[in-house]
Amino acid sequence: MHTLYFDLRDTKGQQKEIEDKIAAAAKILREGGLVAIPTETVYGLGANGLDGEAVQRIFEAKGRPNDNPLILHVTGQQWLPRYCRDVPPIAYVLARKFWPGPLTMILKRKPVVPDETTAGLDTVAMRCPNHPVTLAIIREAGVPIAAPSANTSGRPSCTSAQDVLEDMDGKIQGVVDGGPCTVGVESTILDLTCEPPRLLRPGGLPLEDLERLIGHIDVDKAVTGALKEGEKPKAPGMKYRHYAPKAPVTVITGAPEKSAREIQKRITATSGVICFDEFAHLFREQEVHTLGPSGDKLTQAQRVFDALRTFDNSAVTEIFAQCPDNRGLGLAVGNRLKKAAGFHVIEADSERVVLGLTGGTGAGKTSALRAIESLGGTVIDCDQVYHRMLTEDEDLRRDIHNAFPSAFTRDGVLDRQKLGQEVFSDKERLAQLNEIVYCHIIPELRRMLEEGTGDLFAIDAINLLEAGVDQLCDRTVAITAPAELRVRRIMVRDGITEQYARLRISAQKPDEYYRGKCDLELNNAADSPETFESEAREFFQRLIETVKEEKQHGTV
Repeated sequence: MHTLYFDLRDTKGQQKEIEDKIAAAAKILREGGLVAIPTETVYGLGANGLDGEAVQRIFEAKGRPNDNPLILHVTGQQWLPRYCRDVPPIAYVLARKFWPGPLTMILKRKPVVPDETTAGLDTVAMRCPNHPVTLAIIREAGVPIAAPSANTSGRPSCTSAQDVLEDMDGKIQGVVDGGPCTVGVESTILDLTCEPPRLLRPGGLPLEDLERLIGHIDVDKAVTGALKEGEKPKAPGMKYRHYAPKAPVTVITGAPEKSAREIQKRITATSGVICFDEFAHLFREQEVHTLGPSGDKLTQAQRVFDALRTFDNSAVTEIFAQCPDNRGLGLAVGNRLKKAAGFHVIEADSERVVLGLTGGTGAGKTSALRAIESLGGTVIDCDQVYHRMLTEDEDLRRDIHNAFPSAFTRDGVLDRQKLGQEVFSDKERLAQLNEIVYCHIIPELRRMLEEGTGDLFAIDAINLLEAGVDQLCDRTVAITAPAELRVRRIMVRDGITEQYARLRISAQKPDEYYRGKCDLELNNAADSPETFESEAREFFQRLIETVKEEKQHGTV
């Protein structure tokens, strides 16, 4: 098959010639052919998303598993009702703010979208790309374009037309060259069919930007680890090993200076290295590709796939890659590197362990936290952090003021009693306040961990899971206890009646909730706080050793 090449890098050239090339590409798509298209993120391999046979050709050209769903590319939010049902209002809020742009939304699909596009799911992924050439092609074709990245399945994604030709020349009908991609990593995928929304894939739109607009977002476990055998992916890029060069990759996380030193200890003469610019001089005997400065996440996103692809033309036997932190675009860059490595990750700060503790009142969290402190750990109490931030964090106070102006005096002083009265009598208002707090407390906790001393931390939060604090933890532990014991404990501790004690316990989530959500459970059926604290100390000692060993050997 001869692959046509449409050069549209100069869209200020001859208008008639540009229009002819766009029309030719659109005609191929309407007739069931495949055309690689440019976007701001990566190049996509496009087909008519409403033509099941055409979509099937994408899977054949890429060698892509059929249970891996595709994204429908459209020109704006006005296309959503055509292909999606029960579109929630939040989808239009997001589209108005972030489209065109690197945001994909998972919505319930209409029957007009074929199974081939959605991998048989009852949902469909929708995106409006921020590239004038592709938007013009979609308008000319008059159909949504289903398009995964335009690379051979499993290889690093393509950020230039030359990358596409390397993988797809002779396999598809056309390649449209719209110049190099300005973002460099795929779109962020957000599932809007659940509450709260769930991040399925980090991408070119940072999680923090989304949360500032719509509040707390859950992060799917597939972002930080591989799906288990038999699990069906809800979005592209969740299940299979992706972005991988031929040589095996090992990702080194942690502070840049520490991760560079960790790589130095492990490399040989035949190793390849992906590192930040300021550490390239440490690896003069190795083949090195730089990601950009350690603090420049956009440059890292633009370079990460080029770095991975380039090693396929070398003789390196293994690749070690420095990994940015999870803030901003770093979450997406790190996700791509870790998927390229099949989640073989080594923590340079392998001595540091962060545990998250949660559970209902009277279960014994205080004793468990004392046990961790006795092991030299630092306890971070999220309630204390929140109350401190109410005084010190002007951004948090501003967001609360915008949502709850009646809780402030004329002088701008927060009346906590008024705020409490307003939210605790209205579940929706309480949820609104929690979303605001969650958006601000996660970055603060991350800062406290990074700047803290010692190698053991415990985060104490009743809303550990709902707030997304579990993302910061190596393990989450549910502290549970038999209900009758909890009743007796809080009666003695707080000097309250049995009826009030039962009422307080019934107002909280049951142990089954924490048991099902946390990594581990520590049950407190001890007859005294001292006995449980001793049991907890032994439990945490074993857990800490396990986590450190896993980090050292890259099995976390």
